[in-house]
Amino acid sequence: MVKNVSYDVVVVGGGLAGLCAAVASARNGKSTCLVHNRPVLGGNSSSEIRVTPHGAAAFHAYARETGIISELLIQERAQNHEEIFENGWTNSIWDVVQYDLVQQTENLTLYLNTDFQKVIMRNERNIKAIEATVQSAEIELQIAGEIFVDCTGDGIVAHSAGCESRMGSEGRDEFNEPHAPEVPSGDVMGSSIHFKTKRLDYSVPFEAPEWAIHYEDASFFYENGRPPKEERGGYWWLEIGVPFHTIHENEEIRHELTRHALGVWDWMKNRDPKMKELTKNYALDWIGQVPGKRESRRIMGHYLMTEHDPQQCTVFEDEVGFGGWFIDLHTPGGLLAQHSEPASGEDYNTFTEYAVKSYAGPYGVPLRCLIAKDVDNLMMAGRNVSVTHAALGTVRVMGTTALLGQAVGTAAAIALRQNILISNLPQNVVHTIQQQLLRDGCFLLNSKNEDPEDLALQARVTSSSDALEYGAGPNDLGFHQGLSIWKDQPQYTAIELKTRRGQLIAVGADQIDTITLCLSNHTASIQQLDIELLGVRDIWDYRIEELPVILKTRVDVPIGEQQWVDIPVNLHGLNVGTFMRLDVLPNPQVSWPIAGKIITGHMASYQIGENKMRRFGSGHTLSYKIMPGQPCYPAQNITNGVTRPAGFTNLWKSESTQGLPQWITLSWDQEVEIETIELTFPGHLIRELHAYSPFYRDPQCPKDYNLEAWIDGTWEVLLEISGNYQRRRSHRLPTAVLTDRLRVMVTATNGDPSAQIYEIRCYGNE
Repeated sequence: MVKNVSYDVVVVGGGLAGLCAAVASARNGKSTCLVHNRPVLGGNSSSEIRVTPHGAAAFHAYARETGIISELLIQERAQNHEEIFENGWTNSIWDVVQYDLVQQTENLTLYLNTDFQKVIMRNERNIKAIEATVQSAEIELQIAGEIFVDCTGDGIVAHSAGCESRMGSEGRDEFNEPHAPEVPSGDVMGSSIHFKTKRLDYSVPFEAPEWAIHYEDASFFYENGRPPKEERGGYWWLEIGVPFHTIHENEEIRHELTRHALGVWDWMKNRDPKMKELTKNYALDWIGQVPGKRESRRIMGHYLMTEHDPQQCTVFEDEVGFGGWFIDLHTPGGLLAQHSEPASGEDYNTFTEYAVKSYAGPYGVPLRCLIAKDVDNLMMAGRNVSVTHAALGTVRVMGTTALLGQAVGTAAAIALRQNILISNLPQNVVHTIQQQLLRDGCFLLNSKNEDPEDLALQARVTSSSDALEYGAGPNDLGFHQGLSIWKDQPQYTAIELKTRRGQLIAVGADQIDTITLCLSNHTASIQQLDIELLGVRDIWDYRIEELPVILKTRVDVPIGEQQWVDIPVNLHGLNVGTFMRLDVLPNPQVSWPIAGKIITGHMASYQIGENKMRRFGSGHTLSYKIMPGQPCYPAQNITNGVTRPAGFTNLWKSESTQGLPQWITLSWDQEVEIETIELTFPGHLIRELHAYSPFYRDPQCPKDYNLEAWIDGTWEVLLEISGNYQRRRSHRLPTAVLTDRLRVMVTATNGDPSAQIYEIRCYGNE
C-alpha cells in the first residue's frame, strides 16, 4: 500500500533533537511530521538505550537548557518514581512524557516504526520528498515537504541527498585544534549499551554464557579509567567503535557490546576484588540491545565549528543555542583500547593539563552550523551538525542537541512564514528567530527580549516587597528539598584554600561598606589572606587576568573554627546590576566553609589553570555576609529581558519574612489590550537532570497564583492557577481585557517562602 502525504516541514529522526525540532515547527504554525524508526521517542535517552541526558549544567551553574527540553524534563521528574542515576536508569515514563507532548501538539503528525529509505530530489539542490516504510504494516509512504530536517544522527537524509559530510578525526594541521591528533584518521567515538541491576534480599549467583567476554585483569578496570564504582550499573565505558564502522557494522557492534556487558557483570559478581561482595545481592534487571551511538557522519553546513569556538566562547551574530559540556573525546576503540576516555583515566582530576584545556563554555552555536551547504531546503540538528570531530566532543550531548533541534524547527517555520531561503536566514532574519526562541523559553548567551509586541517592556513595575541579600553562613538553611549531588561526588562542608577561590556577589546598590567571610584557621598562629575583588561580565566569566580590579587587600584570620573576618571595603559608585567576584588567594592553613543554602546566582569557583577558574561543587555558595544588604532582586528585573542569572541575578524575589501572598504589578500610562500573559518562573536551572529526585517540584517555583487586572476601580481575577511546577507558563485569556494595570499574585510556592519570577510578558490580539 502506498500513501502520499505532504507537510510544510518534515523532520526525520525522533531523538531529542528531532522531537524538539518537530514540536517547535508545529507550535510556530507549520504542518509538521516527525518520522522515527523506533517504537519510542527520545533516541539515546529512550527506555531502549537509556543514556541519561547531559548538558551544560553539568559544568556550569544556572546553565540548564530551557525551552521544550526543559518542559519535558520537568514533567518527567514531577511524575516519575524512578531515581535519575547514570546510564541504564531511564524508564518508560520518560517515553510516555515525550509521546504525550507530541499528542498535545497541534499541526504535528507522528510516524513511529517508520524507516527512511531515500530522498526524491526536485533538482540537485532541492528535496521534493522522502520515501519511508512503516514496519510490519506493508505501507510505503511518500512524504513531500518544503523544508526537511535531518535529525537521524547518521545524517542519512543528507547523505542520500548527496551532501558533503565528514567522518573521523581531523588532523592537527587542518585547524590547529588542541585535541586533534597529529594526523587525520577515520577514528570516531564508539557506541555503548548499558545494563541495570536490582538489589534483592538474598544472594544471587551469576554465570555468564560461554560466548561472553571473560575478564581476569583488575588493572583493565581500575588502572585504565574503567572503575565499576556502582553496583547498580551505569557504565558509559561499555563502549566499542574502532575497528568497526559505526554505521555499516552497527549489528556487529551490538553483538560485541552484549558480550562485553555480560563479561563485565560476570567480573563484578565473581572476581572483582572491590565489587564482588557489594554485588552479592544484586541481579541483572535490564540490558540494552540498541547501541547508543556517539559519532558517525557530520554534515557540512555554511559554517564548520571547530574546537576553538567553544574554547574561546566565540560570539556569533547568528547564535541560536548554547553548550557547555567539556571537550569529551572518548578513546577510539573503547573497550578494545588499552585506556578509556582520558578524563576518567585521570580520575577526573580538574587540575591536569588535559582537564584544563577541555573545560569549555558556556558557548554559543551558530545557525549556519545547522543549514546544509549543498541542499537548499535541508537543515540538521543532533550529533550530525557541521562541527569538527574535536568540537563534537562537547556539542554532541543531548541537552545541547535538543536546543539545536528547537532552533532549526523555529527557523524552518519562520523561513516558510516569510518566504525566505533557509540559507539566507542567518543574514536576514536571525534576530526574528532569536526573539522567537527567547519567547518560547530558550536562553541565548548574547540576546535578550526586545520583542516590540511585548507590552510589558513598556510598563512600570512595582511589587509588594523586594528581598535584600545579606549573604549566608554555614548554619543558614535553604529550600533545596530533592536537590542533591551524585552519590560518588565529594560532600563538602568546607574547602581548604589550596588554590584561588572565588565567590560571586551581586551588586544591587552603588555602595558596599563591609564584606565578612566565615573562615577557619587550623593553626596556632594568626594567618593572612590576600583578597581581590574583581569585576566580571557574567557568572561564567572564569578569567583571572584582564578583569577590572575593584579592590586588593590583606586580612588577618584569627585562630579557631568559623571565625567571621571583616573586609572593610568601603566602596562607592559601584556598577549596579552586575556581579563582582571576591577571590581569596591560596593559604592551605585556612578553610572556607560552605554556606548552608544556595543564594540564587551566587556561585563559587576555583582556579584550575593560569588564567582559568571553574565552577566549584554543584553551584554552592561559600559563607559570606555583606553590608548593607544588596537589593539585587528588584521588581524591575522581570522586564530586563533575561530569564536566569547571567550578567545579573535577573530575578524578582519577595522578602521572605513577609510571607505569602506577594504580588508584582505592571502599570501603563494608558490602557492596553491584553490577551496573552507569559510567565517565566525560577527552578530547574542550577544543576542538570541527575540532581533532581523522583516527583521533584522545584521549591522556588510558584505553585498557586492569580492573574489580576485593574478594571473599573478594582482588582478583577482573570485566571486562578493552582498546582503549577513548570518553569514557563503561557496563559491565553478567554477574552482580551483593557486595563492600565496587571498584577501577578503569588499565593503559594512549592516550598520556598519567597515569591520569585524571572519574566512577565504581555501581548495583545495576535
